[in-house]
Amino acid sequence: MTGLNDPAFFDRYAHEYDRGDIHDPAPSADFLAGLVPGGGRVLELAVGTGRVALPLLARGVAVEGVEGSPAMVEQLRGKPHGTQIPVTIGDMADVPVDGPFRMAYLVFNTLFNLPSQARQVDCFRNVAGVLEPGGYFVLECFIQDVGAFDRHQRVATRALSQDAAEVEFLLHDPVEQAVTYQRVTIGARGAELRPLRLRYCWPSELDLMAQLAGLRLRERYTDWDRSPFTASSGKHVSVYEKP
Repeated sequence: MTGLNDPAFFDRYAHEYDRGDIHDPAPSADFLAGLVPGGGRVLELAVGTGRVALPLLARGVAVEGVEGSPAMVEQLRGKPHGTQIPVTIGDMADVPVDGPFRMAYLVFNTLFNLPSQARQVDCFRNVAGVLEPGGYFVLECFIQDVGAFDRHQRVATRALSQDAAEVEFLLHDPVEQAVTYQRVTIGARGAELRPLRLRYCWPSELDLMAQLAGLRLRERYTDWDRSPFTASSGKHVSVYEKP
């Protein structure tokens, strides 16, 4: 499937991005605001429609954004106070903005949208370049359950009703650490396809990327509520610091 790694790929989802089972942004906004109690510039990579940036702005934090999808930014601009968040259109791995920032963050597994380890390393390095000394880079990432695949494949039913069915097909590439998704919805309008490819990382790999960029792990939790990170955690919130 071509085009999955294009920064503007999510243009096709912008109109519906805020629908469905979207996580509550309040815990992440509270956590992030707590890291910058004295203020300072904050950067959200892949700011999207402002699901986290707007609640953070409401908490008195000066937020700026980078976003690859102009359609996502258009949705942000249509929301209350959405015009108050400066956004640069570009590839988040390039971090095409001028620092310094007190904090940068990437939530909801979005780092994994970068297509390769090399581009993920680029992202860390470029974030480090715009952070002020003592600044933070915060990541929210899932931990891939490789045991969920049978011969590197998986099929799951996401929704089923009398009028429609939503099924998810997944292919796992253990060499590239990549999962290609195809979410198929069959209903009155026919079949709709929602493809996606994620290149996942283990926490230890992220720590090494941070080290290469001159950052160090400050703290890691299972979730925004600061619950302890353990071997059974299915996700993590990691805070890296620039010395």
